[in-house]
Amino acid sequence: MSPSHASTPRIQVRRIPERGHYDRETIHSILDSSFLCHVGFVHDGHPVVVPTAFGRDGDTLYIHGSAASRMQRDVSQGVEVCVTVTVLDGLVLARSGFHSSMNYRSVVVFGTATPVTDDAEKTRVLAIISEQILRGRWSDVRPPNAQELKATSVLAIPLDEASAKIREGAPNDDEGDYALDVWAGVVPVTVQYGNPVADERMRPGIPVPEYVKKQHQR
Repeated sequence: MSPSHASTPRIQVRRIPERGHYDRETIHSILDSSFLCHVGFVHDGHPVVVPTAFGRDGDTLYIHGSAASRMQRDVSQGVEVCVTVTVLDGLVLARSGFHSSMNYRSVVVFGTATPVTDDAEKTRVLAIISEQILRGRWSDVRPPNAQELKATSVLAIPLDEASAKIREGAPNDDEGDYALDVWAGVVPVTVQYGNPVADERMRPGIPVPEYVKKQHQR
């Protein structure tokens, strides 16, 4: 097992603590299984949660957005954030509504974001985010120009305070409910990509890239 991230009171899993994980290997594997996170912060005294794409490089999480957005302006000024990532693996159908649940893998990160201001570093991080979304795409697209880099904000959040929580397996029913004539079990949930749909303004003769085909075939 790899070394754990810093264990602080606010990242401790309190509800069913045996589902908590703090080692880097588990946390990194969950983050690498997704590219969508939710960033929570306080704006003018009110809680705000914003979904956005992210990428991971080592022990750093990167998020991006418009430089003019409320999230990027607030968070880049040193506002503390809570970032969550959840991968849904199944619906757990128990014999009672109380014990019905979901199988999932989730990560919660607390920290303060630091703006990435150097253009070369910002471009590198944008490539990391792009590759987390669709591996192989960055080498195909036109890289951002100076104006686009100026309009894009990239924030780095260290994984110093991070924990994972995982639920897996069958329903955990009350012993007396196992005699009920109610179907129980797990309905697996997976992400499925559809057939690629070409842009109608694309020049003829451009084939669908192999990395796009692979997404559809997963």
